[in-house]
This record gives sequence, C-alpha cells and structure tokens, in this order.
Amino acid sequence: MWKTTGLELLAAFSAVVALIYLLDPLARRVGLLDHPGGRKDHAAPTPVTGGIAIALGTIIPALLLTHMTPQLQGLGVAALILLVTGVIDDLVDLRWQIRILAQAAAGLAIALIGHVQVEQIGPIFGLGPLALGSLSIPFTVLATVGLINALNMCDGLDGLAGSMALCALLMLIAASVYAGNRDLTYGLTLIAGAVAGFLAFNLRTPWRKRASVFLGNSGSAYLGLVIAWAAFRLTQNPVYPVTPVLAPFLIAPPLIDCLTLIGRRIVHGRSPFAADRTHVHHMMLEGGFTPTGVVLTLSAISLTAGLAAALALLADVPIPVFLVAFLALGAGWFALSERHARAVAVFAAIHRLVTGGRPAKPAPAADPVETPDTGA
Repeated sequence: MWKTTGLELLAAFSAVVALIYLLDPLARRVGLLDHPGGRKDHAAPTPVTGGIAIALGTIIPALLLTHMTPQLQGLGVAALILLVTGVIDDLVDLRWQIRILAQAAAGLAIALIGHVQVEQIGPIFGLGPLALGSLSIPFTVLATVGLINALNMCDGLDGLAGSMALCALLMLIAASVYAGNRDLTYGLTLIAGAVAGFLAFNLRTPWRKRASVFLGNSGSAYLGLVIAWAAFRLTQNPVYPVTPVLAPFLIAPPLIDCLTLIGRRIVHGRSPFAADRTHVHHMMLEGGFTPTGVVLTLSAISLTAGLAAALALLADVPIPVFLVAFLALGAGWFALSERHARAVAVFAAIHRLVTGGRPAKPAPAADPVETPDTGA
C-alpha cells in the first residue's frame, strides 16, 4: 500500500498548493465562492475549493500508488458522495436534511463496502468490551455523521477547521505508529501534508491577513470522514492496543462544542442545525482573542486533551473514567455556555491572564440568524 517518505509528504503539500492556484480561476468562473454577508465577515468573495484540492491531492496518489483494498474502496465511495454533495451545497445551498442523508450514505459506504465499522466500544462500564451486534452499522453511521458535523461546525474562522483536522491527524498518526499499522501511518501522513498545504492559504499569518481559500462544505465533510474512518480502523482491530474511548479525545474541542450546541438548540425548541453565534470560537472572539489566538488556543487544548487521554491509557486508568471525564467536560461547557455573557466574561479573563492584563477588544455582539449551520 502507501510507502510514504518525507519527499512524498512534501509532494502532497506541494500538490495541494498547486491545485489551490489552479482551481482559483475555475472557482470564480463557476461561482464556487463564499460571499460576505450575514454571519460571514470576510472582505471579498473567497473560493471554497480548499477541500477539493486536499481530496485531489490525496485520492489521486492513492489510486496510482496503492492496492485498492475493500477498506479503501469503501472510503473512496464515501468520499465521492460527500465531495459531490459538498460542491453542490457550496453552489446552491442544500437543505441540511439532504446533507445529513449524504453523510449517512457515506457512513454506510465505509461500513458495507469497506467493512470498517464500530463493532465494540470497549469496557466503558467496567465490564468486558461492549459488543454492539446489530447496532454496529447504525452506530457507525451516527458516529460518522457526528464527526463530520463537528468539524463542519467549527469551520467558521480562518484556519480553525483545518487546524483541528491537522491536530486530529497528527494524533491518529501517533496512535497508528504505536499500533504498528504502517499502511495507515503512511496514508494519514500524506493527508496531513495535504492539510498543511491548505493551511498555508487559510491560516492567518503576519504575511497573510485573511484566508485566500476556504475548505468548503466538501472539504470539511471529507476531512471529517477521513478522521472517522481512521479512528474506526485503529480502535476496532483487536490486535491494536488502541481502545475506542481514546477516539473522542482526539478531536475533543469541536466534538464537545457540536454536541453542546445541538443539545442546547433542542432544549430551547430550535432546529439542531439552526445557526447562531454561540460556537466556542465566537465567544472567544467576543472575549478579546484574535482569530489566530483562537486557533492556537483550541489547537493546544485539542493536543493536550489527546495527549492526556493517551498517557492515562498507558497508566492503566480504568476505562469508565474516560467516559465520565468526557461527559463531565461536555456538561461543564454546556453549563458555562448556557449564559452567553458569562462565557464571554470567562474568555475575557483568560485573555487578560494570557496577555498580561491588556484589555480585551470585544468583537461585535452575537447576532443569531435562522439559517442552516454550515459552520461558516
């Protein structure tokens, strides 16, 4: 299968950079652009072809350099479903129900075609591994849809979704190295290089004040799918020393934020996909963090959560503790974010602490709008 070297990693990075340049005029010609307005504060229409570039930069080498196993065939079919649906969505703004159906179809593809599915979730109740039996495929579809939407919902700030995906990929690479799965290590390393190439255009830096390309719905869905597929591959093979309870901690900030938002919207009688400005990154901006500060802080939290969970596993911490810890984190964030002003005040205090007491410059107040939450 994949035999990736440092040179090929650089090639993946370079291929995505080249593809972003090549796709720019096409995006402007056919209207694959994200226009300013509403909750979107970018200054000019921006191409949403970053995800297409990442997909082409990773799928083409897979077709040319690998033997197409059933696992990769299932991933390929799932990716095609999401990429086509995502491009259409970026062009005409599909209803959220159609997007969910496409995501569910992708989950079915990796399970039924690739035979990559969640069959057991470990001894989370202190007993033996809990086998899902007939619930295996529904659980796989639900987990796939959840991870895709978690990444999609955090795609509302330059560099954030790409950085969250890169953090998850780096931790999955470390887990696959620990598990001895060389093929998965090589494949994920290639994808990580592609994401890094995208971030060169999407992350704000001193020499790039604004993102010049966005992931698009196709990109966030593709990366969410890859992360879910890789997590299933690592945690469901009985010969690998990677337990399923580790997976949620590899992408904890966007996953907890997504679950909390959906829960809060349901509690308040709203659609779970109705958009507002109550994502964690919105509150951090209102608390005085810069966009780059938000990305760096959440990336650090993501890596810290994953590392802490991995070290706890190595220390033989009882598996039920992980479930309790994740639920406690979710409940804590739900309680804090239930009062918007209180959450913003906490982030403002953290900002003052980090910056040595400099006063925060709050972003404009939240302005909820009733449009589907596509993460932007």
